[in-house]
Amino acid sequence: MLYAVKDWDNAYANGPNIPGGERWPGLWVPPAEAYRADMAGQGRAKLDIAYGEHARQRLDLFLPESTPKGLVVFVHGGYWMRLDKSFWSHLAQGAIARGHAVAMPSYRLCPEVGIADISTDVAQAIARAMDEVDGPVALTGHSAGGHLVSRMICRGAPLPADRQARIGSVVSISGLHDLRPLQRTAMNDTLHIDDATALKESPALLAPVARARVTAWVGGAERNEFRRQAQLLANIWTGLGASTAYVEAQDRHHFDVIDDLADADSALMATLVG
Repeated sequence: MLYAVKDWDNAYANGPNIPGGERWPGLWVPPAEAYRADMAGQGRAKLDIAYGEHARQRLDLFLPESTPKGLVVFVHGGYWMRLDKSFWSHLAQGAIARGHAVAMPSYRLCPEVGIADISTDVAQAIARAMDEVDGPVALTGHSAGGHLVSRMICRGAPLPADRQARIGSVVSISGLHDLRPLQRTAMNDTLHIDDATALKESPALLAPVARARVTAWVGGAERNEFRRQAQLLANIWTGLGASTAYVEAQDRHHFDVIDDLADADSALMATLVG
């Protein structure tokens, strides 16, 4: 059967296509607030670390009880135009339980800045977090965040080569790796993706750095376009010398596909930090 997209806005609309989808992102707020408060109370949270002058150029760093084995960075989604680090704090639990520190940055949003500027923000945030924590680094991000962490291991990324060398693995969760289809959506009135931006900022159209390891992770109950975008990166980057995997998490949709980051024993966490 031929596959064709007739409604690009619907193809990338998550909430309206998930039963009870209106519960998110609010559903994440109480556990995130509770975890952040608990970690701060234990003296194991460094909140609002600045990596730039803008009010959104801040990151939260959560620390394990002993010296960190390494650093995990989680980059949030929201189609580059909404949300911030405060929604996801509880997702640090899995990596913390495995002995890793976890950094969660906010970044500037469209239309105040463009996607290339957001890539630079994320690179600066990762570099700042690396200053705080020694050891290997694993990157993960959700949706637009999946795009941003994949972008960090492209040749010519805004993350310097010596910082890239510390990245052991990347897990792009429901990531958007080819920005060209987003040009066909109403969101582009805010995102302002043009052909030049799509070519410069789409990981699937770029080459990975040497020894790159990336897993494209997606929910089995997600929109076809998100599954296709995940398959696309794994397929193309395999041909460019990267170590890649494509994983469909059965019965997971776009919002609950990240829940296993909070579970130290999950397959998702084993993939991320091994």
